[in-house]
Amino acid sequence: MRIKYSLPVVFFVALVIIEKENNIISRVSGKLALKQTPPIQPSRSGGAPAQRDVSVPPVGELTSAFAPMKRRLENYSDERPAASRRKGVLLLATTRTGSSFVGEFFNQQVDDVFYLYEPLWHVEKTLTLETGGTNATAAAGAYRDVLRGLFLCDFSPLESFIDPLPVDHVTASLFRRESSSSLCGEAVCGPFVKGVFERYRCRNRRCGPLNLTAASQACLRKEHRAIKSVRVRQLETLRPLAEDPRLDLRFIQLVRDPRAVLASRMVAFASKYGNWKRWAENRDAPVDDDDDEVKKLKSNCDGIRTSAQVGLGRPAWLRGRYMLVRYEDVARSPVRKAAQMFRFAGIPFAPRVKAWILESTRASQESAGIYSTRKNSSQQAEKWRFTLPFEIVRVVQKVCGPTLKLFGYKLVTSEEMLTDKSVSLIEDFW
Repeated sequence: MRIKYSLPVVFFVALVIIEKENNIISRVSGKLALKQTPPIQPSRSGGAPAQRDVSVPPVGELTSAFAPMKRRLENYSDERPAASRRKGVLLLATTRTGSSFVGEFFNQQVDDVFYLYEPLWHVEKTLTLETGGTNATAAAGAYRDVLRGLFLCDFSPLESFIDPLPVDHVTASLFRRESSSSLCGEAVCGPFVKGVFERYRCRNRRCGPLNLTAASQACLRKEHRAIKSVRVRQLETLRPLAEDPRLDLRFIQLVRDPRAVLASRMVAFASKYGNWKRWAENRDAPVDDDDDEVKKLKSNCDGIRTSAQVGLGRPAWLRGRYMLVRYEDVARSPVRKAAQMFRFAGIPFAPRVKAWILESTRASQESAGIYSTRKNSSQQAEKWRFTLPFEIVRVVQKVCGPTLKLFGYKLVTSEEMLTDKSVSLIEDFW
């Protein structure tokens, strides 16, 4: 008899928990009221009142009646995570920090990650002022709106910034389309159109102009989304995205030794760093900290440090959503750091990603161009020490000292120390 009554009790408790969680208990209450036991009626013989049979129906009938609820109990953990399983990853960096290489980790995960390379390039280009800069407030809002749309697989906010404007959601001008495997996949590769010039055309197959509607549909079919950008200046401006329950975003901020960044920019952007190149060639240094180039360098370092301090401060809106990664650690242990990033993002680390990393980080010097993602990573991390004169290094250390300290980079005190390979300039236990 005890077993006979315990089974319905268990199901009833489960019913209350689930219905309370989904706020629909009122819908069942009406049904339960209809099944209440009626009052006991006296017997016709005048003796003891006839006891109405209030026994519980057979177990088989109960099991059948509660079958739908049982299925919901069994699948309860799978019903709500549908949205939470879908992760968004935003890789934040500045130019020449190795972000293209690290972004490729997610780009190689083609089965379940929809990856976009620098979509904010169009926004920055549109908002660039005649002076060469951008209105920080306007840019931050535009970046945020476009990113929100893209993480929701909505390309319409981005369309208004593409020049020329897409026609019927089709464009031949999306910046670096070929750097996103998701935009060159079979589902997005439209028929080739003769006479239409595409500067950023797919390399692995001959595709026509990009249909952004098809791209949106392909994005929706992928489990996760990842975007790489060097345009966002401050992490704080992205708080509305972190608090948007539809996105479930993770932020990975990639940083690099400012001395190495300057050395790399002097090569990649020679025309913009002419003064630094002249100082380096003459083994000279700017004599005034008020020099425009020095002030610009300091501003860059301060901005990166300020953004990182927000994340490292672990505010409530970022807790569990922020990860700071040094390029030097990636260069020394690329597979291990990649696995850590994927684990942090909540995305499975596919074997094909590991294979790509091993192949790409063993590239020969001849095959490693300035913008290539295939380089000998361990050599690349230390290369600046043999190309940047000590006089320039001292200037960088003077204006970027707090940034170097925060990220665990050691200061150089002599030219001998700078070029001594046995001396590490990276704090191992940072």
